[in-house]
Amino acid sequence: MTTPPRREQPPHGEGSPPPAMDALRLRRLNRWQAETLKEDLADLYVESSRAQPGEDYRGREAFLRRLTGAIRRPGFALLIAESTAFAGCAYGFPVRREGTWWRGFDGPLPRSVEQLTASGHVFAITETLVHPHTDDPGLARRLQHRLLADHHASLGATLVDQADSAACDAFLSWGWQDIGAVRRPPDRPGLRPSDAFVLRALVLPLAPGPRTAAHPDGLAHENRTQRPD
Repeated sequence: MTTPPRREQPPHGEGSPPPAMDALRLRRLNRWQAETLKEDLADLYVESSRAQPGEDYRGREAFLRRLTGAIRRPGFALLIAESTAFAGCAYGFPVRREGTWWRGFDGPLPRSVEQLTASGHVFAITETLVHPHTDDPGLARRLQHRLLADHHASLGATLVDQADSAACDAFLSWGWQDIGAVRRPPDRPGLRPSDAFVLRALVLPLAPGPRTAAHPDGLAHENRTQRPD
């Protein structure tokens, strides 16, 4: 789940000045560093989220579970933006060639996305956080593009809760494209299949092609992307 920046910035409590966000630098964290800094990253999540009072603890625990699971994935990468404090972060991992990332996609997957997945050129960005007091309006986009470029990906991918219109709108404003819905079964015991939740599948081409009748999503076919034998 990606958390877009808050649109409103609540005042800090007495004695808690906002962190300095000038002169931001981007830095990669390895697995060990990400494990070591998990609690600090969870603090960033809470400060960046739009959770209602009383929901902070559950949101923090859910974030830590997601981060722990992502760290175990092959190719995991995390990029932070910092000055004297964390201003934001983005992390993810390469999408497996067999396409399990797209499980539950409603309808046929766009051919270009399927080809790029099969060729190993898709990187999933599973979380993007930006501190509400950062003065860099393009930080989320910069983190995402740098993470994708570092992995020589041709396409970024993410899944956003369809009910979270603020997150969906933020991604679209950052240049992502909505290619359809993904339906996932409930992940808690006691729920029925009909309780499946709907996610929006979003993609970010690093070098999008022109939008044509054949490729309305701007994702052109690439001859170099072939299915593995």
